[in-house]
Amino acid sequence: MALRVLGVIPARLASRRLPRKVLRPLLGVPLVVWVYRAVCRCELFDSVLVATDSDEVRAACAAYDVPAELTSPEHRSGTDRAWELARRYQPEIVVNVQGDEPLVTAEHITRMLQPLLHGSSEQVTTLRYPLSRDEAADPNVVKVVTDRYGRALYFSRAPIPHDRDGEADGVWFKHLGFYAYRFEALALFHRLPPGRLEQIEKLEQLRLLEHGVAIRLLDAPSDTLGVDTERDLQRAEQLLAGRIRREQAA
Repeated sequence: MALRVLGVIPARLASRRLPRKVLRPLLGVPLVVWVYRAVCRCELFDSVLVATDSDEVRAACAAYDVPAELTSPEHRSGTDRAWELARRYQPEIVVNVQGDEPLVTAEHITRMLQPLLHGSSEQVTTLRYPLSRDEAADPNVVKVVTDRYGRALYFSRAPIPHDRDGEADGVWFKHLGFYAYRFEALALFHRLPPGRLEQIEKLEQLRLLEHGVAIRLLDAPSDTLGVDTERDLQRAEQLLAGRIRREQAA
């Protein structure tokens, strides 16, 4: 029997660092619409929905034939919004792609879903991508270290691992903020209280690690760009324009 896979794109209007970012235009189209279209290129979904706290976002999505559902304004994270829709639709797997990731591709999602769709015991999967030493020093970039089997040991805004002797190379990895959960793992995340490390780092994925739940990291086929600032927005527009030109020329 085929697994039922639900894609959820959380899209909160009142974002802190870049207000109303999910509705900001990229090449004339709202950011969240770019994300939806990109996610839908992956053919492994039974359904893809935007989860929002705003009638304005839902209306903007409707103008582009993007299905969007209202979720509670009390949610503290996009994962909570994903869980609300998971309860409504009862899928076996939930993929959570934040509404500020316009450069996500079908290849990212396919890579992340493979272990869950092919009989592994993994409960949660996500992606990593190599970083340079300078990139690893940026606290806005979340880093991850794994064991030799690809299971997360820790996530941090700090440049982990710390290169004491200044001689290391190829040891830093960026965590890309996409997740695939089995339904039961997402339910567990929702039940668990925020952990101490999660509260210090402001990284919700640490909640699962603090409670002994393994997170499997897969190597991403390419980097992405989460839009958090005006500069990110401009860079994303340039990158999307370049991608469109290459696709048209191919």
